[in-house]
Formats: sequence, C-alpha cells, structure tokens
Amino acid sequence: MTTAVAQPAEGAGAVVAPASGARPFWRRLRARRSALVAAVVVALLVLAALAAPLLAAVEGQDPTTYHPDLVDSATGGVPIGSFGGIGAEHWLGVEPLTGRDLFARVVHGARVSLGVALAATLLQVVIGVAVGLAAGLGNRFVDQALSRVTDVVVALPVMVIALGALAVVPVGFPRPVLIALIIGLVGWSGISKIVRARTLALKSLDHVAAARLSGWSSWQVARRELLPALAAPVITYAVLLFPGNIVVEAALSFLGVGIKPPTPSWGQMLSDADTWYQAAPTYLLIPALLLFVTVLALTVLGEGVRTALDPRAESRLRVGTGRKRKGRERKAGTGPERRVREADHGTGPEPGFDTEPGRTKTGTGPERGAGA
Repeated sequence: MTTAVAQPAEGAGAVVAPASGARPFWRRLRARRSALVAAVVVALLVLAALAAPLLAAVEGQDPTTYHPDLVDSATGGVPIGSFGGIGAEHWLGVEPLTGRDLFARVVHGARVSLGVALAATLLQVVIGVAVGLAAGLGNRFVDQALSRVTDVVVALPVMVIALGALAVVPVGFPRPVLIALIIGLVGWSGISKIVRARTLALKSLDHVAAARLSGWSSWQVARRELLPALAAPVITYAVLLFPGNIVVEAALSFLGVGIKPPTPSWGQMLSDADTWYQAAPTYLLIPALLLFVTVLALTVLGEGVRTALDPRAESRLRVGTGRKRKGRERKAGTGPERRVREADHGTGPEPGFDTEPGRTKTGTGPERGAGA
C-alpha cells in the first residue's frame, strides 16, 4: 500500500529552495528587470570602450588633435557655439582651451577607466582568493600570519601609496598600468577575508574532510572541492568591487596622481573641468554623468548577480514576506488568532460546527427538532 504524502502548495507559505546551476541563475537574473537594464547599460559602455577608435573615426575626429579655431581666445578658451560647440562635426562639443573633440576623448576615456578598473579587480580577486585559501587551509601559524598581513593591508591608504609609487616608479612607466597595480595590490583584503571565512566553514564538511584524508594535496582540495563553492561569493564581491575601482581611479586622476594628459580618462577630464564648470558646463557634466551612470549600473547589476547566485535569497524573501503578512494580520486582528478568540468567547462560528444554510449557530433549526 502506497502512502501519498501531501505537498504544501506554493501559495500556502511553503519555502522551496531554488535550484543551483547556470539555468536557474539566468532565470533568476532575468526575473530582475533592474538588473537586465543595468546589464544592457554596462554592455553598451563596454562596446563603446572597445570600439572607441571606430566610433571616433565615424565621427571623423580623434582625441588628441587641437582645434584652436573652435575656441574663443578672447574669453580664455571657451568653446564657440551653444552647449560647448555641439554640432554635426563634434557630437558632444569640444574641450575648452584646446578644442579637442569631447566625444572622442569620452569614448577613449571609457576604455582607460574601465580597463584600469577591470585589471585592478582581476588582480584583487587573484591575490584575495590565494591568500584566503592559504589562510583557511593552512595551520594555525599560517592563518594567524596571513590574517595579520591582511589587517595591515586594510589600513593602507591608497592615496599615500600612489604618491609614494609615483616618486619611485620611472616616468616612462605606463600610468594606467601603475594605477591598476596600486588599486589591485591595496584592495584585495576584503575578498581575502570572505574566502578565508568561507574556506573555514567548507573544510569541516564531510566531502572536503574525506578528500583531505584520502591524501589529496591542499591544491587539489582547493581546486576540486573549494573553488566551485567559492565561485558565487567571489563573483558577487568582484562585481561590486568594479564600480568602486572606477571611482578610485577617477579620484586619483582628479587629485593629479592618476592618468596624465594627453591620455584621456573620465577622472582626468573631471580634474581639468573644475575650472570650466561655469563657462563650459557640458565639459564637466558629460564625464560626470557617464561616471555616475556607469557606477550605478554596475552596482545594480552586482546586486542582481548577488541575488541570482544566492540560492537562498528567493526563499528568504518569501519567508520574510510571509512573516510580515502574519504580523499585519495579527495587528489588524484578522488572522487565525482572532478566529480562535471569537470561538472561545462565543462571538463567532463555533469550531467544528457547520454553518450551512438552514442551520443556525444555536442549533434551533429543523435538524434539531428532528434530532429531538
């Protein structure tokens, strides 16, 4: 005899853990419209950065050619024309004082800013994962030593390190590479702490302990058992680090220790535009707006990736929603507790007594007479 087990309905407050894998991840990510819009914006920005030379050639301009005839020397170099000289030949106008095409510099600046942030993020992930795994899988001495090194790195100021590196590194060293190295070598501590904590939790599991007892080396255990489980938190944190690295690069360039002219970057353009915000506001607003949109889109996309990668996020949302609904019912007195109180005090239908038509609560209908 087979016993059927009733499954709770999905609408009855049941918590069903989402499945893990690529398909459920993409399904959960597509369900978040804000993440999709952010992904489209990020994709367009990346395509514009990759196709910067082609876009500048379509416009017929380049980011380094001066156009002194397009600025008014009598006013100190303010672009001639409305909105910074926007026109058919210069889609976003020209740069004050030099007359360089602003559209060409913006798209080439996107290549520099996004490239520096991407290189720094990859370096942070590699160093952070390596240090975190070594601390989590090592003995007590190794764990304590690497943890103290991580704490020291957390306290290192990026600006001071950048100033010191500029005094030591030769002038001919590529400045974008230098900025990416500085950000990457200073900002890996957060990923390291996450990986170490996750590794300590995972290595106590049965399958990881069995792999270690079977004679696997630490590298084999990390590669086969730990790295697949660490992929979700590492990717999530890396996506959230990316917009922060863009802001750091822009801040370094704004303070004069980042990208130097004639190489364009959004931070360097903002640094040059601080004296032209009244005479040529578009020169400040365009890179600032692009920087804001990029950071916002990457942040929203990172939040969407975090939710899609976390198989418990959807369940936690449903559980929280159910608790809030029960709390509202309890406050309003419309929940099951009120029905029980009404039954106890005789103000509602008695429990277990059917109130069909033709039968009264006091039992004075025809049925009672027949029963009597």
